[in-house]
Amino acid sequence: MSEITPHRKIIHIDMDAFYASVEQMDNPSLRGKPVAVGGSENRGVVAAASYEAREFGVRSAISGFMAKKNCPNLIFVSPRFDRYKEISSKIHSIFREYTDMVEPLSLDEAYLDVTQNKKGNPSASLLAEEIRLRIFNEVGLTASAGISVNKFVAKIASDYNKPNGQKTVNPEDVIAFLEELPIRKFYGVGKVTTEKMYQLGIFTGVELKSKSLEFLEKHFGKSGNFYYNVVRGIHYSEVKSNRITKSVAAEHTFDVNLSSEIFMMEQLENIANTLDRRLKKHNISGKTVTLKIKYSDFTQQTRSKTLLYFISDKGLVLETVKELLYQERMKDSVRLLGISLSNLNTELKKAVVVQLKFDF
Repeated sequence: MSEITPHRKIIHIDMDAFYASVEQMDNPSLRGKPVAVGGSENRGVVAAASYEAREFGVRSAISGFMAKKNCPNLIFVSPRFDRYKEISSKIHSIFREYTDMVEPLSLDEAYLDVTQNKKGNPSASLLAEEIRLRIFNEVGLTASAGISVNKFVAKIASDYNKPNGQKTVNPEDVIAFLEELPIRKFYGVGKVTTEKMYQLGIFTGVELKSKSLEFLEKHFGKSGNFYYNVVRGIHYSEVKSNRITKSVAAEHTFDVNLSSEIFMMEQLENIANTLDRRLKKHNISGKTVTLKIKYSDFTQQTRSKTLLYFISDKGLVLETVKELLYQERMKDSVRLLGISLSNLNTELKKAVVVQLKFDF
């Protein structure tokens, strides 16, 4: 029996350079200038970059030193996550006026299933346009959108007309769209996999589609089945409106490296205060405490302990963190410390999705 891809109306909304755009909105003197959120010219990592900075090759996850080298006029701004969360909350409130089937991926992007929507509008494309306009008018930021029959294609499409644009891939156009797509633009195909596919003569979707399932599983293991299906437009993943929080964390990068466990413990108390606020806000507790350590040479280590009972009390978290800190000697000075709580008491709630055929 052959499988038929369910036709759903999926919108992927992606805010444009979200953190940097918020900073430019709140501080008019930054508008039109290259801005990096996070890091500094001497240390740290860039969390986000404005489009003006991206023109110089400044991207998230590169070092502040390299960012400044690429763009000498780059302006570094400290992140304000409380402000980003405040703006994100307003944006998600707009989403929920259209559908309850909203799956946040991060503060700045989400999937919306509008197969059935609160506006009774049969056009997913018009809904996306309306949502983007409302975000601009009510929040002051621009967003881009991708619209298609599944999350995979919608995610790829949202990147096509950035910034402040959208792209719809209609049901009858999905296969042709995927066949022409460069393999590096396939969501889930990273840099290493892209290079491997190039070596196998796979440069676009049509070449990926020409490979058998056996061939793909031989070279890519379990991921082979995923690649085999998505290039054929088969991707059944539903929009999950109740994503499970798997861990809650807080961390801090220091201006000066720490070499004393006493100083580290002082900083860990501050980090625990931040974690405590987040746990209380969402009424979350967990059993596994993890201490994250990043050394001056950028190598990273984690030390974890799982308790027999759920905890959320800051004192108990710190007690466990202290035990983990003194578990073994530090191999070098430390530039970052973090605490996370996982193995949480959150419960999975399954969302019911009605799948229909439709016109875009």
